[in-house]
Amino acid sequence: MDRLPLLLGVGAGVVLVAVLAVRVSTRVGLPSLLIYLGIGVALGESGLGIRFDDVALTQALGVAALVLILADGGLSTRWSTVRPALGIGVALSTVAVAVSIGVTGLALWALLGLDLRIAFLWGAVLSSTDAAAVFSVLRNLGLGGRLVGSLELESGLNDAPVFLAVVLLSSAATLTWLDPLLVVYELVLGGLLGAALGRLGAYGLRRAALPATGLYPLATLAVCVLAFASAQLLHASGLLATYTAALVLGNSTLPHREGTRSFAEGLGWLSQIGLFVLLGLFVSPDRLALAIVPALIAGAVLVLAARPLSVVAATVGFRVPWREQVFLSWAGLRGAVPIVLALIPLTEGVPGAQALVDAVFVLVVVLVLVQGTTLPFVARALGLAGDSRVEEIQVDAAPLDTLRADLLQMTVPEGSRLHGVYVRELRLPDGAGLSLVVRNGASFTPQGESRIQEGDQLLVVTTETARAAAEERLRSVDRSGRLARWRGDTGGAPGLRDGSRRTADGGSRATDPPRVRRPPGDGTGPGTMGT
Repeated sequence: MDRLPLLLGVGAGVVLVAVLAVRVSTRVGLPSLLIYLGIGVALGESGLGIRFDDVALTQALGVAALVLILADGGLSTRWSTVRPALGIGVALSTVAVAVSIGVTGLALWALLGLDLRIAFLWGAVLSSTDAAAVFSVLRNLGLGGRLVGSLELESGLNDAPVFLAVVLLSSAATLTWLDPLLVVYELVLGGLLGAALGRLGAYGLRRAALPATGLYPLATLAVCVLAFASAQLLHASGLLATYTAALVLGNSTLPHREGTRSFAEGLGWLSQIGLFVLLGLFVSPDRLALAIVPALIAGAVLVLAARPLSVVAATVGFRVPWREQVFLSWAGLRGAVPIVLALIPLTEGVPGAQALVDAVFVLVVVLVLVQGTTLPFVARALGLAGDSRVEEIQVDAAPLDTLRADLLQMTVPEGSRLHGVYVRELRLPDGAGLSLVVRNGASFTPQGESRIQEGDQLLVVTTETARAAAEERLRSVDRSGRLARWRGDTGGAPGLRDGSRRTADGGSRATDPPRVRRPPGDGTGPGTMGT
């Protein structure tokens, strides 16, 4: 107890510095993970002298953080955005992983003289991309819809097969032809189990009149964690179950959905901060010098051969333009996931595992510095970068249980085509109506001739049956203006305003429009819907 205030103070200080680092990294164009790793190294044995070398605990905490990060990613991913890229995303998460493991393993077997199984283990550890690393440097770019969807799905799905491959290669058992079938079984069962629990959780949350708003995010994340635990107990892929459960929940009509996404996003950031600081604390800088040469060789193989070949193999048949293939190849940044995966063979006592951990740590830093700083230039050179405006308005809902109605709350963002639209031109469906507008701190009841402006906060009252149609209509007018229907925009698929984009690490980071506060007195207890 005497040390508790000190520990809490150090923890709070680390979080505050890490939060400020996000702002700094945004300005300089580097992923904030480098700062988090630097904080961990500064606190470690070569800095303040804190010694932390518990491999099993680091691995357990790392996997727990990955579960929360995947939950954030699934809850923040819109199905209508990734659906057009479903085939490419799945191929990047399966075919590309297999090709990357094979190419990297064979190359390192020949170049570094590693045992063939250990070489493939290196390939498996290095084959997982990291969404947090990629999109922390892409937040100011406007990427095309299919490209965004492909990267989102890859970042959410590829951790599961890679994790299974690393576990198999780290075991002492002899590999047989049944092992690939076992991997397929675990992935399929994990995906189905996650989807089922996601649907059950959404059904229960829609019908549960919880006494406080803050309980909905807790219950939603609990379902995601339950999906991981259940799948692991059934010898299925817990990581895939987590992501699919979160994806289903995030695209269901849940009460306080945007508030839940905000909570998950904050928890995802906290998990990333804690994970990177922990990994920086765990590594020993004294050993890193010996890992530089193997890391550079592995990095060259990965960037120049394995990643491009895996992208080409995964996109065969999808008619992906060569410019997008080049960008997908260069966007394969590595982050915390490979370091966590490298701890698995170290825990299992695989020979040479410590050298793998050190090499992966060096490689992550090098790739972030090289690729992270050049990704914006590559996107612009390929003609893929556009306007950085956000994809669409954020619509939140608070239930009115006794009236069987919902309150839709939204803020009209800058650049929205809702600006200048008359209220009568909204043409909301029967059962929905715009009841209140807040402009410059003052509220008024809109009339048919009232015009909507950028920055307005809108409150729409809708019946449960009309809610989905009302959301679709608001989003379609936001993107296409008063003539949205004539232009074929029904609001069902978010599509993209010119050059718009969303992040894929779990959310829409710094460029998201501000989410509105939940008005008090809706019968759900104190709290706000977002920040």
